[in-house]
Amino acid sequence: MATAFWDGKSEARSGFWASGHTPTLIAAFLYFDLAFMVWVLLGPLAPEIARTLALTPAEKGLMVATPTLAGAVLRVVNGLLVDRIGPKTAGAISQVIVIVGLAAAWALGVNSFGGTLALGVILGFAGASFAIALPLASRWYPPEHQGKAMGLAGMGNSGTVLAALFAPALAKLFGWNAVLGLACLPLTAVLVAYWLMAKDAPNPPAPKSFGQYLTPLGSADAWWLMGFYAVTFGGFVGLAASLPIYFTDRFGLTTIQAGYCTAACVFAGSLVRPMGGALADAVGGVKALTAVFAIAALALVGVSMAGSVGAALGCFVLAMLALGTGNGAVFQLVPQRFAREIGVMTGLVGFAGGIGGFYLASSLGLAKQWTGSFAPGFLIFAGLALAALAGLTLVKRGWRARWGAAGTVRL
Repeated sequence: MATAFWDGKSEARSGFWASGHTPTLIAAFLYFDLAFMVWVLLGPLAPEIARTLALTPAEKGLMVATPTLAGAVLRVVNGLLVDRIGPKTAGAISQVIVIVGLAAAWALGVNSFGGTLALGVILGFAGASFAIALPLASRWYPPEHQGKAMGLAGMGNSGTVLAALFAPALAKLFGWNAVLGLACLPLTAVLVAYWLMAKDAPNPPAPKSFGQYLTPLGSADAWWLMGFYAVTFGGFVGLAASLPIYFTDRFGLTTIQAGYCTAACVFAGSLVRPMGGALADAVGGVKALTAVFAIAALALVGVSMAGSVGAALGCFVLAMLALGTGNGAVFQLVPQRFAREIGVMTGLVGFAGGIGGFYLASSLGLAKQWTGSFAPGFLIFAGLALAALAGLTLVKRGWRARWGAAGTVRL
């Protein structure tokens, strides 16, 4: 998101922590972290929910994919809202919607497949936190510290680990419906801390019209970057939502064991996201993504052939390491091409990532129902990673010529 608070002199000479507003940065991280936790909450609970409601494999896949799709769409909505009422207020509204939705689901019960989809739409507001938390934090920081600010706030995607670790155990103790109510407790605590700590940066950028949000779509480069993020982030969040189902259905693990396996995979992908940006700075985003797509495709092919928990887990960790690195690498490229439209492109690229996650999670369920195996779903997504690699190879020469001539950093 474009910087709004920077005088160009004293701030430029300040260290990172002195150059912005630390309480807001912490509030943005906490909000993002807990939001991502509940965004994928249906994944760890899916085996128990499916058993209770007698869901088919395709219904299970669609259930865990719905929050991802809703989050993708709502990211664009939240981007418009942030411009008009400010990120702090937009974030508070989003948090209240999620808390009220979870409380209602707990109190009334979720008793049908349609009910799980309705809950998934509500959880989409949590996934759309990306479009709020990042501008809330980054508007306080000068250009030379934007990467650090967005990286620290963006590390909130580690909240997916919390869901995988704690939701299955709590469901075993209290029942899966009770987990929906229990989630409201940390969410409410974070909402209070957020409201007390967060502060909108002064002199925000002028609001953009909906038409202005669509302007970058006239450039082929925008579509390429969105496509690349649909593979990297889409793969990350799609796997985060689907792995509990995979490990329980494929290897007969308990929900708690599947949660631990999922947490290990998701932790790997979350940890390397900021490292992916640093790697892209060092070797160039194109080179980093070239390795990312090749490794991810290889790892997913390995998953499709894995005959043991250990082999599958190793391949998933490798895939998540690659995809997490790719998430950071894509956002190293975005500001080089769209420096003036970085806020708009953050929303559009994030939208594409959500669409990719919805596709992967839902396609795995369909593959299981139609063929009796998850393998075709993984192989198709591996093919998409190879298609992204081919596309990157196709455009990289033109990017280096055009972006390099403009004096941007290395690709």
